[in-house]
Amino acid sequence: MKVPVLCSVPSLTRKRARRLLANVWLSSLLVLGLRQVPALAQSAVVVVGSGSTVPAPLYNRWALEFDKRSPNLQMRYLPSGTGEGIKQISHGSGDFAAGEAQLTEQQRKDGSLIELPVVLIGIVPIYNLPDMHHELRLSGEVLADIFLGDVKTWNAAPIAKLNPEVTLPNLPIQVVNRPAGKGSNYVFTDFLSKVSSKFRSQIGVSPSPKWPVGEPAERSLDMADKVKSSPGSIGYLEYQYAVKNNLSQVGVLNPAGKFVRASTESIVAACRAAESPRWNSLSASLTNAPGVDSFPITSFTWIYLRTKSSDAARAAALGNLLDWMYTDGQQFVVQEGYAELPPPLLAFVRKKIKDLQ
Repeated sequence: MKVPVLCSVPSLTRKRARRLLANVWLSSLLVLGLRQVPALAQSAVVVVGSGSTVPAPLYNRWALEFDKRSPNLQMRYLPSGTGEGIKQISHGSGDFAAGEAQLTEQQRKDGSLIELPVVLIGIVPIYNLPDMHHELRLSGEVLADIFLGDVKTWNAAPIAKLNPEVTLPNLPIQVVNRPAGKGSNYVFTDFLSKVSSKFRSQIGVSPSPKWPVGEPAERSLDMADKVKSSPGSIGYLEYQYAVKNNLSQVGVLNPAGKFVRASTESIVAACRAAESPRWNSLSASLTNAPGVDSFPITSFTWIYLRTKSSDAARAAALGNLLDWMYTDGQQFVVQEGYAELPPPLLAFVRKKIKDLQ
C-alpha cells in the first residue's frame, strides 16, 4: 500500500493531508486485526479501537500500561472522532469504539452494538476577557444565544443581567466551536437543546451541528490555543484540558438555580443525581441533571461494543482488556484528569461485561 506524503499532494491543504494520512493508518490497523504491527511479536493479538479525542489521553495511557502485561496481547487506540468511531465499529472494523454520543436504536440494531460508560467528563465553556477578575456566570439559554449568534457583545443585556457585580467590556464575542463528528459537540448541543427551545429547533442534538457563527478548532488543544490567544473569545472543551491550560471557566446555571463550575466533585454529583438509586442506566444522558452541586454539562464517555463476534480469539482478547480497564486500569483515570464512575455504577458495568463474555 502506498502511503501519501504531504509534499506529493499539493492540491490538498495540510490539514486535509494530515487527515488523509491518519485515515490510511486507521484503515491499515483496523484491516490488519490479528496480524503483526511494527515492534510487536508475530503472534500478538492487537485489540484496536477508534473514536473520540475526548478520552484519547486515557486510552493512550491504558495502552501504555496494558501493553506492559504481555507482548502477546496489546491495545491501540486511534483518535478519529466520535462519528468516525461509531461508523467503523458499525461496519465491523476494529474491536471497539469510543465516544460521547448516545447510540440510536437503529445503530444498536443494525450493528448489534451496545454502549458502556467508561468515565465521566465535563464539557466546559471557556472564555478570554482581559482584566476580568470575577467568575463569569452564564445560563444555558444565554450560552445558546451566544452560539446561535444572537448575543453579539460581552456587555449585552442578557450577560450583564447575570453578572451585576462585573463591568463587562464593550467587546465583540468571538465564538470558537468544534467541527463535525466531535463528541464534545454532542454533549454541548444536548445541554443547549434541553435549556433552549430556540437552539433545539434551529440546531438540535448532534456531533455535527451546523453552527451559524464561529471559527472551528479541530482539536481540544487547538480550541485552548485559540481562546487563549483571542481576547473576547468563547469556546468549550473537556474539563481536564481547561485545567491543564489554566483557562477561565464559566459558572453555568444548573436546574437547582446555582451557578456551578466544573470540578471532579460537581461532575460526579451530576452522575449521582441522574443514576441513583438504580445505577443501571448505562446509556443515560447526564446533561442538566438535578441537584444543587451538579455541573450541568456532564456526560459519560462510552465504549461501543458489538454484542456478537465470530472470532473467539479476538473476543477473548477484548474481554481480557475490558476486565483490566474496569479493575486495575481504574487507577489511571484520575491521574489523566477524568472523573471515576461512582462505585455502584462501576460494579454494575463489571457485571454487564461478565454477562457479555
